Amino acid sequence: MKKLMNWTARAVTAAGIAAAAIAPVSAQTVYQVPALSDYSGPFAAIMPMVGPGREGVVNWWNAEVGAKLGVKLDLKTYDTRYDTAQTASLWPGVLATKPLIGLSLGGPDVAALQQRLPTDKVPMILGSAATGFSWRPNQWVMSTRPTFVHEFTGFVEWFQKTKAGGTRPVKVAMFTTEASPTFADLGKGINAYAKANPAKISLVEMVYVEPQPADVTLQLRRVLNAGAELILVPTNIQQAVAVKRAMQALGKNVPMAYSIHNSPAMLQKLVGNMAAMEGDYEVHSGVIATEEDTETKKFYDMLVSKYGMKAPWHSLTTVGMSQALVMVRAVEAAARKHGGDKLTGELLYKTLIDTNFAGKDFFGYSGGDIDYSVDAPFPIRDPRVNIGQVVGGKLTTVASQVPVPKLVKW
Repeated sequence: MKKLMNWTARAVTAAGIAAAAIAPVSAQTVYQVPALSDYSGPFAAIMPMVGPGREGVVNWWNAEVGAKLGVKLDLKTYDTRYDTAQTASLWPGVLATKPLIGLSLGGPDVAALQQRLPTDKVPMILGSAATGFSWRPNQWVMSTRPTFVHEFTGFVEWFQKTKAGGTRPVKVAMFTTEASPTFADLGKGINAYAKANPAKISLVEMVYVEPQPADVTLQLRRVLNAGAELILVPTNIQQAVAVKRAMQALGKNVPMAYSIHNSPAMLQKLVGNMAAMEGDYEVHSGVIATEEDTETKKFYDMLVSKYGMKAPWHSLTTVGMSQALVMVRAVEAAARKHGGDKLTGELLYKTLIDTNFAGKDFFGYSGGDIDYSVDAPFPIRDPRVNIGQVVGGKLTTVASQVPVPKLVKW
């Protein structure tokens, strides 16, 4: 406990909120923060992790930072059912609360709100990776991570150098679907990268299947017979499970790579156990939630012990934590510059665009610095990817802060 208290004190100092540095503020201005969620739709299973992760960070910040700045953030959950129409129907009521900034969950609410937010003057922070179709100027939904394509091309280049010797292209197959705009965009982006980088990747096949396929054994056999040595499944849990079961049925052990939302921690019970994914990878710019003693894990432990956060140490808990951290750091920067009682959504947007948020201020919950621009609603200057692998039946970090290649729009 003493060690945790000492670490917490250092974190507070690093955040620039030592009591000696800021005079006490007697009055607080309360700002509304809508947290778009899915408690009754296709991603309802992740919310018991994402939701408390958001709340834990906001509770910590309100107590240790906001109180000294005269600011309190009132986080309110809205169940969008991960549905574009539902999000659009809820938004007028959300807007009536005069929100300062909000937390986005994923593609449907981005699709519903992205084009109207510049008029409504409410920026949103997305914890998921961005998409190619959101790579446009003047966007107000900003991702904590680069695009999925940035993340997976960074991984492919790492794999090509470290596992394929760096002297030949690595043979890759990818499973996705055209039924989801986000996952179709992933296929488009990886196809474009493969065409532009034949010395690094040989795309055996882009396999398009149903969002919830019953069986993909024939498709997997086909790409393995064609020599695929790496299988990308960055889409949903159902596709990841189907491909893994097909791999088991074929008696093969070609490594597979998943994203944070269908990570080994999410899949282990569905495919048997963690050992069933031996050699597989988890790839993204977020946190690889291993049991290693890291600054990231210590921050989580502090939120649990001091602020009663009720969420397991899990990659999806860190999604909620990371987007909330980016949000509160933006509020913090704006309050220091303009005053805690003078904040508006427009000021928050300008702060997000004008400020280079140092990676150290996020306790390891970001893939490096967070630097937005009017040209891209995600970190683009120097994005990084973290890579985990199941080794000996346990998820371990095998590479951190791996550079992501510079990509052109696809």
